[in-house]
Amino acid sequence: MDRTTQLTARRTVHFDPVRPAASPPLTGQGETGRARTAVYDPARPAESLHARAARVLDGNWRGTSTVPSRSLYPHQWSWDSAFIAIGLRHLSPLRAQTELETLLDAQWGDGRIPHIVFNPAVPLDAYFPSPDFWRSSTAGRAAGAPGTVQTSGIVQPPVHALAVWLVHAADPGLSRSRSFLARMYPRLAAWHRYLLHRRDLGGGGLASVVHPWEQGMDNAPSWDAPLSRVTPAPARSFRRADLDHGAAEDRPTDLDYGRYVRLAADYRDGEYADGRHADAGHGSGGHGGGTRPGARGGGGGGGEFAVEDPAFNALLIASEHALARIARELGATGTARHARAERLTAALVDRLWDPAEGMFFCRDVRTDEPIPERGVSGLVPLILPTLPRETAATLVRTLRGPHFGLGDTTRLVPSYDLTGHAFDPHRYWRGPAWFNTNWLVERGLRLHGELAHAAGLRDALLDTADTSGFAEYVDPYTGEACGALGFSWTAALTLDLLHGTAHGAAHGRAEELGRDEEFRATETFGATETFGATEKFGEGALGGDLR
Repeated sequence: MDRTTQLTARRTVHFDPVRPAASPPLTGQGETGRARTAVYDPARPAESLHARAARVLDGNWRGTSTVPSRSLYPHQWSWDSAFIAIGLRHLSPLRAQTELETLLDAQWGDGRIPHIVFNPAVPLDAYFPSPDFWRSSTAGRAAGAPGTVQTSGIVQPPVHALAVWLVHAADPGLSRSRSFLARMYPRLAAWHRYLLHRRDLGGGGLASVVHPWEQGMDNAPSWDAPLSRVTPAPARSFRRADLDHGAAEDRPTDLDYGRYVRLAADYRDGEYADGRHADAGHGSGGHGGGTRPGARGGGGGGGEFAVEDPAFNALLIASEHALARIARELGATGTARHARAERLTAALVDRLWDPAEGMFFCRDVRTDEPIPERGVSGLVPLILPTLPRETAATLVRTLRGPHFGLGDTTRLVPSYDLTGHAFDPHRYWRGPAWFNTNWLVERGLRLHGELAHAAGLRDALLDTADTSGFAEYVDPYTGEACGALGFSWTAALTLDLLHGTAHGAAHGRAEELGRDEEFRATETFGATETFGATEKFGEGALGGDLR
């Protein structure tokens, strides 16, 4: 089947409108006695974009969590669920809370939130690597892997505290009645401790990823140099289930996939231990658990692959700000977490910012050198509220310049440099535009006062979601659909953009959305005082800053 036929076939996918019986009702923001009629009617001949996005999420709901897509990704993914919950809060705050609760129920004892929570009802051959590859309950026992559910052993970007705060803010009454924040806070705090201590492999205060899948942008060109050190697993040792559902020319190469498998297997065989690599050149000390003798590449994280990534750390910082807001809601001051977020922002600029190139670059921990590949990851720090003004202004110029071309050459922000040696408008993370990264950039533009550019990007996102069938990712020039259709985070973030537009229109400022400081801060990273000191509870027992 040629590419045109494949894309045409993908566009004819129909979504099952039947809601699973276990689904909490999609009744809008009033789950505490303010229920209204369902948000869509499957019998209507012409559905609105809002209704179609809701229908995608309903079709991908599995009773306690949402799959990214029904065929290609049949389990629960970590950062997907965070983005999904951000959209679901506009339809059902209860379901959004359930989404996050299900994910955090699979948290490991050392604090890590695994990147996949496996559904035992899904056949093993439906997705690779499957639970029998990760062996979480045995290989992860020393790290505290849960015994009641199978997971992967690696992580994904820490969007979760931001998602928890925004879901709480969608219906504070429901949240308080269910003690949602009180239950989520200690888990989120443990997650951040894991990243800030066990994963400070470079010694500079930033978290490192030990596998490209952890950063979420799986085969971005930024990984090519550090991956070149990895001997790939033999092709006969695994079967790529992803090629059953997507065009091979859109997906990572077999060589790259072999290296992913090797890295994951080595980390597993090292019992998922994290520790600084002896050759990293940063001296002794650190917070890792050391390396496991005899394991390939030193066993734990920081072996053959360890990278400090700007987007991963920017999301950690944004979530630190959100944790500060959660702490305030629970009766503490939150000042220590805001201060930590500011220190991390300074470390991010110090270690990863290149003013001459106008970009944040990844840093290879093994060589302690920057990786000079321009990717969308280097633009995501726009979401940070204390980013230096000139740094933010330079990022906007880079975003609109020849490397990314937003508003001139491209409809959406590409995942990689348009002028780069590895650019491909269709291959996974090597050029296509993704909805979650564009959503983050749109929020960053609003936060830093670039309202016209933010409005243009928001309009392009909504139009592309509509015309692409809520595609997983798209050609950045044309908006042509690539990957899976009916993709959950695309639908969820479409809803969030629609509700943001509606909020502005309701206040007579549709074109100035984000100018009001209180609203802008709430929606961007959770730093507003709106839900701060109201209805505190547990103050005496909690105290302090809830570290």
